[in-house]
Amino acid sequence: MPGITFTAHELDRPTGKRPGKVMPGITFSARVVSVVARIPRGRVATYGQVAAEAGRAGAARAVGVVMACLPDGSDVPWHRVVNARGEVSIRPGRPSAGEEQRRLLEREGVRFGSGGRIDLASHLWKRGR
Repeated sequence: MPGITFTAHELDRPTGKRPGKVMPGITFSARVVSVVARIPRGRVATYGQVAAEAGRAGAARAVGVVMACLPDGSDVPWHRVVNARGEVSIRPGRPSAGEEQRRLLEREGVRFGSGGRIDLASHLWKRGR
C-alpha cells in the first residue's frame, strides 16, 4: 500500500495472535533476523514465509523493512529472501542490490529461469528439511 511506513514500535509490538508460537519479550525484528539466519545455503524463503515463521503472518512488507535496515556487512543472509514470485525485489536507493542478491544466490547453487525467477519448487526452504 503506497504511503504506508512502519515505525520501530509497529515492527516490534508483540503479536499475541499465536500463543506459544512467539517468545514474549523478543521483538519482531529480532524474530525476523533469527528466521532468516536459519535459511540454509542454496535455499530461499519468501517475505511472507519469513513473516509467518516470525509470528506475524501477513507482514511480508515489514520483513522487507527489517531486511532493508540491516547494516552493511551484516552476516544475516538477507539475499535468501525473495518475493512470492521467486524474484529478487528491487531495493530503492540500492540499484545494484538486486544484482548482488542474484550473484550470491547463484554462488550457492540457486538457479534462475530465463524470466529471472527462481524455481520455488526446487529451492524454497521448508523447515525440517
